[in-house]
Amino acid sequence: MRLTNLPLNTLKEVPAEAETLSHQLMLRAGLIRRLASGLYSWLPIGMRVLQRIENIIREEMNRAGALEVMMPIVQPAELWRKSGRWEKFGPELLRLEDRHQRKFCLGPTHEEVITDIARHELKSYRQLPVNYYQIQTKFRDEIRPRFGVMRAREFTMKDAYSFHIDEESLLRDGYEVMRSTYDKIFTRFQLKFRIVQADPGAIGGNRSEEFQVLAESGEDKIAYCDADDFAANIEVIELEPPNKTRGLPTQTCEIIKTPKIQSIEALSKFFKVGPEKCLKTILVQGSKSPAVALLLRGDHELNATKAERIDAVASPLRMLNATEIHEATRCEAGFLGPKELDISIYMDQDASLMSDFVCGANRTDYHYRGTNWGRDIEPPEIIDLRNATTGDPSPKGGGPLSIARGIEVAQIFQLGKDYSEALEATVLDDQGKKRTIEMGCYGIGVTRIVAATIEQNHDNRGIIWPAAIAPFDVLIIPINLDKSCRVREAADTLYCNLIDAGLDVLMDDRSYRPGVKFADADLLGIPHRVVVTESAWDKGKVEYKNRREDDPQLVPFDQLVELLRDKGD
Repeated sequence: MRLTNLPLNTLKEVPAEAETLSHQLMLRAGLIRRLASGLYSWLPIGMRVLQRIENIIREEMNRAGALEVMMPIVQPAELWRKSGRWEKFGPELLRLEDRHQRKFCLGPTHEEVITDIARHELKSYRQLPVNYYQIQTKFRDEIRPRFGVMRAREFTMKDAYSFHIDEESLLRDGYEVMRSTYDKIFTRFQLKFRIVQADPGAIGGNRSEEFQVLAESGEDKIAYCDADDFAANIEVIELEPPNKTRGLPTQTCEIIKTPKIQSIEALSKFFKVGPEKCLKTILVQGSKSPAVALLLRGDHELNATKAERIDAVASPLRMLNATEIHEATRCEAGFLGPKELDISIYMDQDASLMSDFVCGANRTDYHYRGTNWGRDIEPPEIIDLRNATTGDPSPKGGGPLSIARGIEVAQIFQLGKDYSEALEATVLDDQGKKRTIEMGCYGIGVTRIVAATIEQNHDNRGIIWPAAIAPFDVLIIPINLDKSCRVREAADTLYCNLIDAGLDVLMDDRSYRPGVKFADADLLGIPHRVVVTESAWDKGKVEYKNRREDDPQLVPFDQLVELLRDKGD
């Protein structure tokens, strides 16, 4: 392709709307354009990346024996009511009515639809196992779309669903096959990733794992231990009670005026103690009451998944706002504490071992210092409430955990019979008896992979695409194309030769200064750049530069194709 045939508009300035580096670079490089909040149009360069990602996914899914289908994005409410998710899924499910007042939704996922297909198409155990997949648009009405295509409302997903006669086949012929297939897919994408234990969330099921692309900008935190190969999203790690005893009191409990000291950081600085000596009191919505208090050490984070398991806590978990906190406690946020707090209270295991700690006094602008359990406050119910942190012991016992950030790009689920029972999907077994089908579910966020790849592969000049999913293999930049017939002829010859060699080639034949072309080349991130100049061509050479390398090199023209094949990333 020639750039004069491709309306490419790159941006020098960082768009004000872009929060993450991948969002900035996708806008600047002309991959996407924003239509509305959480909605993006994909332009030609971006589409080429998406298509290469989809091609690899299709190749590996087909190789694994999966069958491609296409299901409607508009789904009838009846199916969702049968599964119990019409109300449970919450406001992310965009509901609508047709002209006959029949209720539908825009599909955020397709478990109900595929199970409906299965109950009509699968009749006998002889048709099992079978795995259907699609690459299709999804819609989730995110309350706060952000980070570009990373958390958009409309996105492309590859979702697959397998059906089995029993749990053994689900694990062997479905879950494990897809786990291995996904490993091959992300290896072909040339991404650094980890497979981690995960929470099934709204999809359901009794086993789930995520594929996390490692990146410092990742929203998720994953804990791992190289000594025993343990890896999990921190939200699912169950922590054993600490093998410690509570220290004895050494201080007198006293109330101290702390004007406008409301954060753990400010409190720690004010009292000259570490955050681990400050008690954090979090108020959340109760399932049968306006408020429930959750207590943690100041240096620990609340685990929402664990908190939602408490019967007294509403699910999904919701933090109370300032008005609700004041109504429940007659106190401002930041000054809350367990002493004389007349609501249900639950305390994390590590918080139960604190002594001589600082906590809110339930009076605006006041805190207690030198507080101790038993002596000053009766300990509430103790449970595991926090996220794992660096240094916590691995659940496998191999050593301490390390924490890394990741971007979730895929998740696999062992669903079991959650949907097949609700929608009555059965087959006849070898005895002629009806058996409820076992199901697996396997998703890949196709559009999210583009952003995750950029977060992991970039420099201060732009994107650095892995060769497998780059929009083009080679970029040709002729210098003084309009002034030199020899350069034009050389560039055209090179362009045709590289295409004949099976490479995807982009030629920058625009009438722009070399500096502009080089800047756009770095921004676009195409793996290989070939510059054609009169002086080099007179010697039978061209200038070659790999996007991951700093310095160009002169290469004989007749050796270029072989070099490009050897340099394949």
